[in-house]
Amino acid sequence: MREGRIGFKEAFSIGVGGMIGGGIFAVLGLSLELAGNGAPVSFLIAGIVALLSAYSYSRLTMRYPSRGGTVEFLVRGFGPGLLAGGLNILLIVSYTVMVALYAYAFGSYGASVFGGGLVLIHVFASLVIIAFTIINALGGGTSGRVEDILVGFKLAVLLFVVVSGIGMVSWGKFSPSNWPSFSNIVVGGMVIFLAYEGFELIANAAGEASSLRDLSKAYYASVSVVTVVYIAIALVSAGVLSASQVIRVRDYALAEVASLSAGAMGFYIVVAAALASTASAINATLYGTAGISYVVARYGELPGSMDRVVWRQAPEGLLLTAFISLVLVNGVGLDGIAFAGSAGFLVIFAMVSLAGYRLRREVKVNPVLEILGFLSSLTALVLLLYHTMVREPVQVALFIILLSASFTVEGLYRRLTGRRLSHIIDSRLAERERLKREWRKWVPHLIDAIGQVLKEFEVYLVGGIARGEVDRSHDVDLLVVSREKIRVEELEEKLVDITGFRMHPIHIHIAKPEEKEKWLRKSGEYRRLGGKSST
Repeated sequence: MREGRIGFKEAFSIGVGGMIGGGIFAVLGLSLELAGNGAPVSFLIAGIVALLSAYSYSRLTMRYPSRGGTVEFLVRGFGPGLLAGGLNILLIVSYTVMVALYAYAFGSYGASVFGGGLVLIHVFASLVIIAFTIINALGGGTSGRVEDILVGFKLAVLLFVVVSGIGMVSWGKFSPSNWPSFSNIVVGGMVIFLAYEGFELIANAAGEASSLRDLSKAYYASVSVVTVVYIAIALVSAGVLSASQVIRVRDYALAEVASLSAGAMGFYIVVAAALASTASAINATLYGTAGISYVVARYGELPGSMDRVVWRQAPEGLLLTAFISLVLVNGVGLDGIAFAGSAGFLVIFAMVSLAGYRLRREVKVNPVLEILGFLSSLTALVLLLYHTMVREPVQVALFIILLSASFTVEGLYRRLTGRRLSHIIDSRLAERERLKREWRKWVPHLIDAIGQVLKEFEVYLVGGIARGEVDRSHDVDLLVVSREKIRVEELEEKLVDITGFRMHPIHIHIAKPEEKEKWLRKSGEYRRLGGKSST
């Protein structure tokens, strides 16, 4: 029973907004340059890898709903030792790389309005990082409603590019005989993979979810929708732009496609969407995701309250992220930033899938899908590393340095401060786990409260707790059998008013008396806990 504000719609918006947060604007041209006319296949491969990773996130979120998201899953899967701590530092580094990527894209599209130029790109990119660092330091941010509007705007712009450009596509270019090598196609997909990574932001919203099942559906829906949209974008872009055009306008390829299909108006619409998307993504990353990982790295856990004051207690995290982003955006080219971002998240997603496999008994996952998720991310990472090593060995060296530094920093910080990660990162998740195990103490009070709402009813314990699977269950399932007409949401609201229970791990089901036997057979094991007759 949850006082959540985030349902399927909000979670779907978080996922789509995270994925269409600037990556597609930043590295579309680079992916086209690598994959050529096989770009739609590249985007499909990236989407499949993302969907397999989303499966791991979905199942882990259901079992361990935590504001710690990725970090929580890694700690649960590998323990609070150096491995999980180092991966958390790598996650911070990857988010920092993404800030640099978004800033570079902002600079590229902003400079394109004034004729382009590398100096202008760096000026715009640096200014946007500095501006949002100041905004966040002063306590500003973007409201959820503004973010929802931006998600709709970004989707509308991408669909506008597809619809306006579909008639100009040279379909003959997509014959397999015109494709580059398959390894190039895969690498092109892995470069664009960072445009898919935003779905993991849904996990951080679990603490405010009204239904964990809604969050689970939102993972699959958001990745599927974005994959379809991205494949359509790849078809139009590769079908309209020639190889020479891709090289010339690589940093703002999407705007060039819109320009060719819809003239100057199309160009400026896409530029506006790119600027809004990348600015929003910079703000969200500085304020939220990187901040959560930083607080975990600093204190070893998330405190009970994650209000704005937490970030004000740790301004060094914000400043450090901004400083490193400025160094990357001005010292490393777009290729290097894109490579480091994709490689970092492929490592993280591979390890989350492996964590899901290690937790398969507690989380109730399909082990085959978890292994597929791990192997797909790992294979993609190896191909990306090999391809980049041949072309740009310095970029691979930089990533290895970042990867090594992540574990070195974690190890040194532990040695110098004695700080250790908590076994459960989110203190509210720890409280949820305690309440779930102590259900016998508070469920009777809940049944008494149901008696104040319904005149005649029966209550049964069903699901995993009834089967003795306390470690595998994410909530306490209660079946309320009654002839009275009442919705689950309505009953839960009344029970919260009566009992004050808000974050108790309860999942209520309502059935009519004639449906009771079907429900109990489905549960397998059940226990009658109480009830009341009308007489």
